[in-house]
Amino acid sequence: MSASTPFVIVGAGLAGAKAAEALRDKDFDGPIVLLGEEQQLPYERPPLSKELLAGKKTLGDFTVHPQDWYRDHGVDLRLGARVVSLDPAGHTIGLADGTSLGYQKLLLATGSRSRRVPIPGADAHGVHYLRTVDDASALDSALAAGSSLAVVGAGWIGMEVAASARQRGVDVTVVETAALPLLASLGAENGAVFAGLHREHGVDLRLGSAVAEITTEGGAATGLRLTDGSQISAGAVLVAVGAQPNIELAQQAGLATGDGGVLVDASLRSSDPDIYAVGDIAAAQHPLLDTRIRTEHWANALKQPAVAVAGMLGEAAEYAELPYFFTDQYDLGMEYVGHAPDYARVVFRGDTDARAYTSFWLGGDNRVLAGMNVNIWEGLDDIKALIRTQAPVDPDRLADPEVPLGDLSS
Repeated sequence: MSASTPFVIVGAGLAGAKAAEALRDKDFDGPIVLLGEEQQLPYERPPLSKELLAGKKTLGDFTVHPQDWYRDHGVDLRLGARVVSLDPAGHTIGLADGTSLGYQKLLLATGSRSRRVPIPGADAHGVHYLRTVDDASALDSALAAGSSLAVVGAGWIGMEVAASARQRGVDVTVVETAALPLLASLGAENGAVFAGLHREHGVDLRLGSAVAEITTEGGAATGLRLTDGSQISAGAVLVAVGAQPNIELAQQAGLATGDGGVLVDASLRSSDPDIYAVGDIAAAQHPLLDTRIRTEHWANALKQPAVAVAGMLGEAAEYAELPYFFTDQYDLGMEYVGHAPDYARVVFRGDTDARAYTSFWLGGDNRVLAGMNVNIWEGLDDIKALIRTQAPVDPDRLADPEVPLGDLSS
């Protein structure tokens, strides 16, 4: 392979931009090609459902690098470039415009797309999804004060948009099949806290409910009809029922996939030694937790690229960061760290009624699996230490604010 053959990054979001940055930070002086389907410079996605809709930030505030950065660092950034095929044996990719491109090493950072729902009316005018800045711009235009919004799905995107919309004076109804919002992420104990938060701010939560159709008139959405026959009128509808990882390229190329993503080891290397994967699509083996984890969170897109780049350059590296995510809704801010798909109990430290507390998810042996600070902006490192020690804790001492968290991990 010629030295002039580039390192290629497929996906020009946060992860892709950070990978290009990491290559140059490690003094890689070869050619880099960064390919993205959108026409926008790489940007971060969390502000789309938070600060952008709240009017606190514009696209320039969360763009990763200005245009000049790519030129000055010799990164061949190609926007509006869709990769349609991957040939690992030939070390080439094919683009939608009919051209092909060879690579030395390839990084897949293709991210996710909004999951679509097979219900009548889902393609009507006024039905929104939220994944790109163009999606956010269209939704922003629909959220005028005094208007109404129906949200299908009470996950992170749905609840963050609901909060932003209510703060703009929009009437909001959220429909969710589960018994509580954020149930899959946080469990019933903390889901109840978020249900109370949104109801206090005037959100009409329809929990344990399902959508039969998005009602329309003249081709435009007018609201929802639920399976129980009830009707919800709304000027706009947001469908927020999760994300679909973009792994089709990897599947077509015969890379090992599973757990909803591209299977990678702790170095983020795929089943092909010259192809790595990061971000939403990476189902990575975690060296500490001894399990495979795939999460669709900002922290992975930010931090995984440096590890993958190290591997691409022949260095030994493992991604051992604990899963992390955050949210801001109304006056509630929280940070979550850890991994607790199966837990035995939840321990609270602090005042859940005042929404100033820490929540801990414990396994059956009283090991701390995950922790979440709500409106408390200290102690996250102590929570990480409790998880990393993998030692049992006394639940009563854990719940006692007078006992320093640092004393529990020693």
